[in-house]
Amino acid sequence: MRESSNPVMRGVVRDNQPGYAGFGAGMAGAGAAMNQFGQQTDPYAQPAPPTTRQLTIDDVVTKTAMTLGVLTITAIAAYFAIASRDTESAQAAMAMPLMLVGAIGGLVLVLIASFGRKQDNPAIVLAYAALEGLFVGSISFVFGNWAVAGDVSAGALIGQAVLGTFGVFFGMLFVYKIGAIRVTPRFTRMLFAGMIGVLVLMVGNLLLSLFGVSTPLRDGGPIAIIFSLVCIALAAFSFLLDFDAADRLIRAGAPDRAAWGIALGLTVTLVWLYVEILRLLSYFNQD
Repeated sequence: MRESSNPVMRGVVRDNQPGYAGFGAGMAGAGAAMNQFGQQTDPYAQPAPPTTRQLTIDDVVTKTAMTLGVLTITAIAAYFAIASRDTESAQAAMAMPLMLVGAIGGLVLVLIASFGRKQDNPAIVLAYAALEGLFVGSISFVFGNWAVAGDVSAGALIGQAVLGTFGVFFGMLFVYKIGAIRVTPRFTRMLFAGMIGVLVLMVGNLLLSLFGVSTPLRDGGPIAIIFSLVCIALAAFSFLLDFDAADRLIRAGAPDRAAWGIALGLTVTLVWLYVEILRLLSYFNQD
């Protein structure tokens, strides 16, 4: 089974392949089998009924909607909590900590889910959604109110970013369904290489900014616009791999709890796409 460029989705696929971690695995043997107490068991006895049902598209839709619902509610609450402050300094004093807590906390939970094989844990997925909601609400306030010209409506800017995000999402879903772009191993490798390159540039830009070094990647100039467009394209194509991974899990008969991992992976990509579209729109509306 092909793996997604999204590390969360890659873990979901790996952990739910037949024969992995006990899912669909059987033990071959001749004659009578021995149980853990040394007693003989009938090798031809009917297996016990499964304790979980198989994954369906309805499970994926439901769990993804729940995850995005928690993220949206938390983002709206964070945005208006910041906006309720009387002065810009008070707003900044609230926005920056919320943004950091949301970003760092969300990253920690994604790492725990990915490397701890807990992608199917609903508590982790919903906690991630809540933390990302803090980040999304805070960064939306910053871009909508401080990074653009004074006559630009924050609501209009954020609304355009939301519409653009879901437009890209459903557009790529349509592209996947009609098979306009084939998800092949070569396609996966190229996309993964592009994401590694973007990640290296992002980390390098962040480190340089901490030392007061100005870089053109995020200054709103032509290079920054091109970089944001590249990030948006990578996020959009990542959806194809995620859809393919989810489709294959459904056909492979993965357990229904795998839907939480799919929801987590899709939400990670959606947040990245939204932030990049919001950032790009802010470039076009600067003073």
